[in-house]
Amino acid sequence: MTECTWVGLDVHLDSITAAVLEGDAPQPEGVRLSGDLMEVRRLFRRLSLRAPVRSCYEASGAGFVLQRVLARDGFPCDVIAPSLIPRRPGDHRKTDRFDAIMLAKLYRSGHLTPVHIPSEEQEALRRLLRLRYSYLCYSTATKHRISSILRHHGLVYREGKSTWTKKHRQWLTRLREQLHGPIHTALAAELEHLEYLEMQREAFDAELLGYAQSPPYRLPVEALCCLRGVKVLTALTLLCEIDDIRRFRSPRALMAYFGLVPMEHSSGERERRGPITKAGNIHTRRLLVEAAWNNRHRSGADLILRRRRQGQPPEIVAIALKAQHRLYRKFHRLDQRKHRHVAITAVARELCGFVWAILKAAAPQGSMS
Repeated sequence: MTECTWVGLDVHLDSITAAVLEGDAPQPEGVRLSGDLMEVRRLFRRLSLRAPVRSCYEASGAGFVLQRVLARDGFPCDVIAPSLIPRRPGDHRKTDRFDAIMLAKLYRSGHLTPVHIPSEEQEALRRLLRLRYSYLCYSTATKHRISSILRHHGLVYREGKSTWTKKHRQWLTRLREQLHGPIHTALAAELEHLEYLEMQREAFDAELLGYAQSPPYRLPVEALCCLRGVKVLTALTLLCEIDDIRRFRSPRALMAYFGLVPMEHSSGERERRGPITKAGNIHTRRLLVEAAWNNRHRSGADLILRRRRQGQPPEIVAIALKAQHRLYRKFHRLDQRKHRHVAITAVARELCGFVWAILKAAAPQGSMS
């Protein structure tokens, strides 16, 4: 430890504050830098002339750019999970310099937990998947506004039971031609906006399907699609957010990563468990809960599922069949004595375990690493 220099970095867009701890020095030296990464690289080169340099900074909107720059120069750099940084309850100081000093000291003592750093390609694919979901939310909000505009003027669709079907859209087109004045302008603007959002989302879907059918995603995507409620885009999102399944030693570790394990406050003989932690990856937790709703019905002959499972290894098909029956039984048992949303959350947690098992079984055929 005495032969290493520890550097804590507080990273912002326009400035970077570094705290340098050399060996067992009790107090670090503070250095204020601009946002130019070349200044950081020069600092690390000077420090490396005296001893090996190890550094870290908090995960934030700065992303992994600085980590990748330092790693390419041969300087180990960890990105730290902010929620797992130890903090003293009575300490209310919050400055860039103080944050950098605390990072350097805690990093040297081994009390910090680094996050997993994806490749640049995977990070970009994650962004595209999340952008696609954002456009889906924008489309839903636009549909709600259109319904609100019509409802406030007494224009209610009564030609069918469901809205946003082909018949309902034809009714909206006719209504748009019949209306005049401000309401016509408002309705036309919202319909044009909705058309643009849906067209853009379809373009995202087409590009993402192309990625899902290419290496290294094709084999694990097809394996995950054997599960009930998991289709191509859901499987691709799971793969991009999980990355290498081997970093999770057990299904429970993956469940905790997605925040699907219950909180616990037990002491002595008293055991008290609460709702799920909701810590970790919210995007994948949402997808697992949505997939869990598909397992609330009795499993039976399903032509689509049988087609997805054709050509898959028997081990993966066996895991998917086990999940299909077990998840329904779990939901049916819990639904009788708990709230339905609690039962679905429990099914999503169990589904997460089957995702882990399938990815472990598919890893030799198509590893994501």
